[in-house]
Amino acid sequence: MNSRSPFSFVQDLASRLPGPPQPPQWLVQGVQHRLVLLLNHVLMQEPQAMERLARHSGRVARVQWRQFVVALQMTPAGLLDVAPAQADADLRAELLQGSPIDLARSALAGDAPQVHIEGDVQLASDIHWLAENLRWDIEEDLARIVGDAPAHFISMGVRRVLVALHGFAGRRGSTDHLYS
Repeated sequence: MNSRSPFSFVQDLASRLPGPPQPPQWLVQGVQHRLVLLLNHVLMQEPQAMERLARHSGRVARVQWRQFVVALQMTPAGLLDVAPAQADADLRAELLQGSPIDLARSALAGDAPQVHIEGDVQLASDIHWLAENLRWDIEEDLARIVGDAPAHFISMGVRRVLVALHGFAGRRGSTDHLYS
């Protein structure tokens, strides 16, 4: 008896399609440089974080999720820069969750993503410390632009939306078996 789904041809067809198109290099570089600016902005608000990174001056950490890759080099000032293309990575981290929905769901649930790490143990330990302890005070930055009261109002609204999404993700995750 044939136990294949009548729609298995769709899966076969999808597996033969080429992957998503690659973004142009200028777009990739632009996004990476803006990411570095944001990360450095957050790092500069925490001197202890900068001290930890300064100890790794010149080292390179490469992070990959699906086809997206960014290689970051630690600077003597304890900040980050986009690593040169030919730089060897001292630390490689690959996010294992392939689905953007699964990645977003785990982030909303407050779970750390599944990561495969290879390389320098001390660098990995310090980056883990940064991930656990650094927080971007978005409300403070927003207050510089729109003022304290509007920034507080906006951030409270965003927090409520995130709490609702967190609740939805938690309920959805606990009832996934009902839809499988």
